[in-house]
Amino acid sequence: MGINTPRPIDAVIAGYLGVDIAPGFAQREAVSFAELFRPGKLIETDGLHFSLGGVVANTGLAMRKFGQNVALTGCVGADMLGDMAVAQLAQAGVTTGIHLTIAAGTAYGIVIAPPGMDRLFLEDPGCNRIFTADNIDYKVVGQSRLFHFGYPPLMEALWTNSGAKLKELFERVRSHGTVTSLDMTLPDPAAPAGKADWQAILSAVLPLVNIFVPSIEELLFMLEPQLYSRIAGLAADGDMIDVIPPEEYERLAERVLDMGVKLLLIKAGHKGAYLRTGDLAELNSSTLRLSDRTGCPQGVWIQPLTVDVERFRNASGAGDCAVAGFLTALLKDENIITAGRFAMMAGRDNLYGNDALSGLMDWSQMESEVRSEW
Repeated sequence: MGINTPRPIDAVIAGYLGVDIAPGFAQREAVSFAELFRPGKLIETDGLHFSLGGVVANTGLAMRKFGQNVALTGCVGADMLGDMAVAQLAQAGVTTGIHLTIAAGTAYGIVIAPPGMDRLFLEDPGCNRIFTADNIDYKVVGQSRLFHFGYPPLMEALWTNSGAKLKELFERVRSHGTVTSLDMTLPDPAAPAGKADWQAILSAVLPLVNIFVPSIEELLFMLEPQLYSRIAGLAADGDMIDVIPPEEYERLAERVLDMGVKLLLIKAGHKGAYLRTGDLAELNSSTLRLSDRTGCPQGVWIQPLTVDVERFRNASGAGDCAVAGFLTALLKDENIITAGRFAMMAGRDNLYGNDALSGLMDWSQMESEVRSEW
């Protein structure tokens, strides 16, 4: 299918897929994370919630909820968690694209997300460790306008050997004329992925990535590991985002754009997001068909929306949902800065659900609110 041929699929969302297991937390008076989880202390919880997790479920199903024709690609193991994941995806209308393997188990994450705090994950990547470029159906990619991939730090076969297989994956996608998008996750510093040379991996892969949507913590960890450690020390038990100077966003953005990325959204939690564009000519001539040819080459901050603390449930999947709002708006040819605002709304609404999706509005409601908020 050629670049100028209409494509029936809006996006392929591929990569990490797992099951999230989240204990419920009742509202309690505000304390620090370290105080709440002090060793030897008993913490009473309220129920146990099972939901799908990872970019495939969170970003992919959110975009489907926003009205996009989205194909999903991920893998699960031949076990009870895999059966649960397949059943939940089928309930959401997804019956193809999920590979079953006997070589490893289904990924799972134990999500610790008390109200009013950022979350903590205990993550077993399971069969995502053996996911490769061969797991992608490139015929489907050739029918899609956008390919979005997520969480290579948890996908060992892709990041080893300086990211050779991840680079191959994006080369094969790009050969179909499809716009490429990449999301990250923060590696465990003590795990092999945390010790990988992410500067070398990004230098090899980002020239093939049109849209890059990492968090500021991920960028710092991967491009400036020593600075990351220093800032983490300054933050102590607090949030790193509160002590990262604004000029670091600008400096890191310049490095990323110099590697070839055309559109960069740096997620910054409760501070919103930093949005910056490079040369948009490639995007404007591709299947994304952006009419916004100006973008924001000097960089702009997208301010977050006020969160109703009475409605706050948990922050699991907030970044993925923000990306879903951003990509959906771009596919609908919204102005790039406006797309950033849709990201803020989707990320905010995610906080209001017990899982990643239940708090989200439909797209028409979001459009109305975005126009009134800004």
